[in-house]
Amino acid sequence: MYKMLVIGLSAGGMPLVKQLLTHLPNDYSLPIAIVVHLPKDHQSNFDKVLDCVTNLPVSIVHDKEPIVEGHVYIAPPSYHLLIEQNHHFSLSEDKPVKSVRPSIDVLFSSAAEVFENDLIAVILSGANSDGADGMALVKKLGGLCIVLNPAETEFNTMPNAVIKAVNVDYVVSIEEIISLLVCVDEKE
Repeated sequence: MYKMLVIGLSAGGMPLVKQLLTHLPNDYSLPIAIVVHLPKDHQSNFDKVLDCVTNLPVSIVHDKEPIVEGHVYIAPPSYHLLIEQNHHFSLSEDKPVKSVRPSIDVLFSSAAEVFENDLIAVILSGANSDGADGMALVKKLGGLCIVLNPAETEFNTMPNAVIKAVNVDYVVSIEEIISLLVCVDEKE
């Protein structure tokens, strides 16, 4: 049974993640951590934008915050977002990875080490290769790897990089991603 969902996006990903969250049920139980690339020192209202499209609670992560089921967590601008073994978040100002901070690779790798085969990782749209290394570790440790079909993205560099580096489980449309995420969370 899956225990965590991590999502990475960059350029062109905002409408996609909004669509995804809009269609998740109000009782969706998996905690969701999202890394989006934003310009340095950007005052983000990303949490407010997403809060308008879902009934799930949405917030910017605070350091050492515990992970709670059914919540949507956003990495703050200029901080790497990591998951600790005790199922708390931690924030880091370590150097950028692939020229970005927060880095999708950092979130995906730390989540894979904690949740292993109980993790779902999703890559949407983006203009660099961030996410490929993290997704490789997700796959190695048994997590479920989902990538948006590059033909459906505004910027396909990121999904193409992941597909090239990792034998992902699914390369599908946004509608199919939503269906998969709903199916894996259905109560038994």
